[in-house]
This record gives sequence, structure tokens and C-alpha cells, in this order.
Amino acid sequence: MAKNKTEKEEEYGAGDIQVLKGLEHVRKRPAMYIGDISTRGLHHLAYEVIDNAIDEALAGYCDKITLTINKNGSVTVTDNGRGIPTDIHPTEKISALEVVMTQLNAGGKFNRDSYKVSGGLHGVGVSVVNALSEYLEAEIVRDGKVYYQKYKRGAPEAKVKVIGNAKKTGTKVTFYPDSEIFKVINFKYETIEERLRELAYLNKDLSISIKDDREKDKEAEFHFKGGLVDFVKYLDESEKSISGKPIFISGDRENVQVEVAFQYNESYNDNTYTFVNNINTHEGGTHLEGFKAALTRTLNNYATKNNLIKNDKITLTGDDFREGLTCVISIKVPEPQFEGQTKTKLGNSEVKGIVQSVTGESLGNYLDENPSIAKKIIEKCILASEARLAARLAKDLTRRKNALDLGGLPGKLADCSIKDPSQCELYLVEGDSAGGSAKQGRDRRFQAILPLRGKILNVEKARIDKVLANEEIRSIITAIGAGLGNSDEFNESKIRYDKIILMCDADIDGSHIRTLLLTFFYRHMREIIETERLYIAQPPLYKIKKGKTELYAYDENEREEILKSMKADKSAVVIESSEESETPVTGSNKGITISRFKGLGEMNPEQLWTTTMNPETRTIILVTNENAAAAHNIFKVLMGEEVEPRRKFIEENAKYAKLDV
Repeated sequence: MAKNKTEKEEEYGAGDIQVLKGLEHVRKRPAMYIGDISTRGLHHLAYEVIDNAIDEALAGYCDKITLTINKNGSVTVTDNGRGIPTDIHPTEKISALEVVMTQLNAGGKFNRDSYKVSGGLHGVGVSVVNALSEYLEAEIVRDGKVYYQKYKRGAPEAKVKVIGNAKKTGTKVTFYPDSEIFKVINFKYETIEERLRELAYLNKDLSISIKDDREKDKEAEFHFKGGLVDFVKYLDESEKSISGKPIFISGDRENVQVEVAFQYNESYNDNTYTFVNNINTHEGGTHLEGFKAALTRTLNNYATKNNLIKNDKITLTGDDFREGLTCVISIKVPEPQFEGQTKTKLGNSEVKGIVQSVTGESLGNYLDENPSIAKKIIEKCILASEARLAARLAKDLTRRKNALDLGGLPGKLADCSIKDPSQCELYLVEGDSAGGSAKQGRDRRFQAILPLRGKILNVEKARIDKVLANEEIRSIITAIGAGLGNSDEFNESKIRYDKIILMCDADIDGSHIRTLLLTFFYRHMREIIETERLYIAQPPLYKIKKGKTELYAYDENEREEILKSMKADKSAVVIESSEESETPVTGSNKGITISRFKGLGEMNPEQLWTTTMNPETRTIILVTNENAAAAHNIFKVLMGEEVEPRRKFIEENAKYAKLDV
């Protein structure tokens, strides 16, 4: 039987078929191309333009790149490469420059004669930047002339024109992100600086400069002749090396270039960073597998051959050989195959054997030529193995203890009723008092609460067996349910919550506890960060009350905006330390009181729900790991054993601190 058509269905026709021309579909769905339209997506625009210049360097035509954040907030990237072609394209019948800037899947990176190695494989980079910019200006120097074209939201304002003569070659791109796409347009100097520093380490013949014209004397230039060796030294500047200077390995086989630099230090962490054609492969891939296999086999063979393992009960594993290891692997592949859209895991099967062969041969020779260093490395690996055995006993004990608990979960965990992990979230709450309020105020269907007592162990200074002996850490691992991270036993499919939210007081102690938790997740459950499950709750600092109206402010600026909206004379407003001591303000501010929340425990369940836990009204910050090298370095400085780097950091950054009095 035919169904009666609704009026809307009757109206559906050819006119409802939307055709997006040019770059319109990029503007319609920007997140498909740059990940999101937040701060991360904004900076991705700059990285796309930089990557084009880097590809010129990889091809051997560029040795200097400059990035400038201009006073008006726009970004300019200049390189001394060949310059984007400007002659008429044979099929499109317009300038090749306009083709590159206005059409997706257009570029020289599909032609191996132009680029033997490239990071921008999809050919969408600069055209996407153009589509998402209020304006973009391209200035090309080649063939003795300077060519210019300007675009507005992806469309050319006029044809390419010659504006001068020049002897050199290069490309200059200036763009200003579109406010219709990005709510906040504010490029962070430090974020871009770290990315450029990383690129300079990976390309030792390249000089990269950054300048911020918004602030005086804010600029830097990076040129590291030592390449990956200098990179490892930078990563380990707060550590004591046990292997002397970094070990450097390089080789070129089957058109795959392999470079590896690594050293061992006295820490307990494995810090390995992998890159393919300058792309940071966060999830590793076949190049990492090849290195791990070579490291384990070569060191095991050396230890056995030289009778360095005296205890028959000890069997060294890959985890043991990677404790205290800081390593950078960089390979150049003509046709890399990445798994997924994010380009974070290499899939080329042939690369594993190439990296394994190059690493194994060079490392074997190094160990034979440096027996004293080899012995120190094996001794550290043996200590790691002993700690691993102790950790296994601790985990077995934890499992037996949890078996006595209901469902094997921590007794103080108030779990949620929904069992679908994609719908659930876990709050790690500072203190029993706040935990009690959170348990009463939460939505029991999808929100679980785990109160934490005191400060957890600083895992930066502790071996794994000591980490697992900490009751609070064991509770966190057990509640999440996937096992210890950064190990073969971690099972992502068993993660019980889609969001893990750190909720700490807005004071110094709260900041310290949050930092300790972040250190734990970064070092021992990094998968939670890399799968974008870790968040930081943002409780309000102030409650402003006028009559029956209650508004909350999350910082001083928001507080002043609320007072302004209430037409209050802020000079006469008294800020009280807690709700209990609220005192009405007289005069022009009659009826207005302000409470300053010092801790989560001062909020009742309803307030905690309204301000910090209700998905409709709360503010939570996603914890990301966009620059792993910088994150590793700052954790080492702030949480590590060495005092002097921490003292230096405090002295250099004290001027940016805000007092909480």
C-alpha cells in the first residue's frame, strides 16, 4: 500500500540537491579537513602552509623558512624554494598558482619527478587554508619576476599579476583565518614555536625562524646541525645519560632513508618519537615495530654472548630494553601508506624489515666497539626486569584483592548505571568532601565518581613497582578497566568510560594534584590522552548573587562582566571568601554579594551539578598531546629529580604567575 506523502516530501525535488562548487564544501564541513575549528584547527592552518615549504626543503630546493605572526593576527610564511608555478595549466586554462590555491587534490606531490618525498600527500593543504581564510595573499618569486594574487574566502579577487622583478626564487603566503569559521583567532607563539623547533631538528640543513610582531622581542631561529642527535639531547636535557652521547644510526635502502638517535638515562620511562616525512606518527607503525625488534634482539644477543645475565630467573623483554630510553626515529618514504585519515600510524609492511636491518647492524657494531657502555645498558635493563617482576606480583595482589570487592571495582567508586562506555564518564574528584557532593549532584545514569584521598605518587620519580603500590593509582587503573597503559596488556576496548574528567580545587593544592594526575596519565596511560578521553573540569571561582539571581564567573574578567551587566560599582563590592560569610553590600551595590570558592567542598551538590557537571552548562577542557616532545620536556623539568632545571624554569616564568590570595 502506498503511503500518503507529506507536504515536505511532495516539495523534495531537484532544487533540494545542493551542489557545492570550488571550495564551498570545505567551508561547509571544515572539521573534515582540519580536525576541528578550535585552537587546534586554527594552528593546523599554519602547519599546512609550513608543510608546503618543508616539502621544498625535502626536495633539496629550500634551506630557509620564516614564519611571522603579524600585528593584525594574520600569519605569513616565506620560503626560498622554487616558487609555486604560475604559468597556465594545460587543462584548467588558468594559472597553476590559482589551481593549487582553489582546487582540492591539486599539487605537485602526486608527481614523483617533482617531489620524491612529501608530507602533504593529499594535495589539499594550502587550498583548505585558502577556503577557511577571510583573505589569503600569495606572492611568488620565480622566472625573474614577482607574481601576486589575492583571494577572499577561497575565491580569487583578480587574475595573477606581475608586481615586480627579482633574481631569487621563493613563495610567500599571508592568510587571515575567517571569523565566520573560527570563533577565536589567536595564534599562540609558543605552540607554533615548538612545532618549528621540531621540524628544524628533523631537517638539519634547514634554518627556520619565527617572529611575533604582536609583542616586542618575541622571536627565535632554529638550525640544528646535529639533527636527531641534538633532538635527543633536547629531550634529555633534564636527565643524566648512562650511555654518554646519543647513539646515531642512519641508512638508505630501497629508497627508504632511515635515521635513528637514542640514548639511555636514569629515568623509568620509554620516550620514543617517530616521524615519517616529518609527520609525527603518534601511533607508531611499521618503522617503530622494526626498531623495537632490532633493539630487543641485538641487546639480548649481546647480553647472552657476553654472559651479562647472571640470574637464570631473569628473562629480558622488550619493555625492559626500553626503560629509560629516549629515542627519535625519522624515516623518509617515497610512497607512505598511513592507516586512517590522521596520518598517525605507518602501514608500509616493507619498512619494518628495512628499519630492523639498518638498526640491528649498526647497533651491533656500536655495542662491540663500546663494551663499557653496553654493560651499563644491560645492567639497567636487568634492574628494569627485576622491577617488572615486582610489579607483576603487585598487580596479582591487586587482582586478588579486587576479586573480594563487588564486581572487582574500587569500593569507593560510585559507578553509573549505563553500561555502554560511549555514554559514560568518570570524575576523578579531589577529596572525600567534594566527592560526596559530586555523588549527590551527579546524574547517576552516566556519571561515575571516584574520590581521591590526598596527593597521588609523583610517578616521574618512581619505578613501575612503586607506582602500582600506590592505592589511589591502583583505584584509577581498576576503575578505567583497560589495564596499565603503555604496555602489551593494555586493552583499549575495555576502557569503561568515554570521558575521564579531573575535578580539582581551584587553588595551589588543587593545581598540584591535577599536575600529579596528568603526569600519571602521560607516563602510564598515554592512550587515554591520545584517544581524546581525558578532560579537566573548570569549576567557577565566583558566585555573584543579586536578589534571587545567581550567576557564576570562571575568572576575574567574567566576574567583572557580570558586575557590569548588573550596573554595579565594582570598587564598592566586597568579595567574601566563602558563602557562609556573605555580607550584603550597601549603597549603589545594594543586594549584591560575591562569594569566592576556594574549593569544591564549598559547593553544595546542586551548585556542583549546575556549574561543573551538567553537560549543558559545564566547561571541560580536552587534554591533548599535540607536541609530545615539548610535553615530555616540561614533565621532566617540573616533576623530575633534577632541581636546577626546575629552578631555572621558575625564575624565567615567575613573571607570568598569578597570585591567589
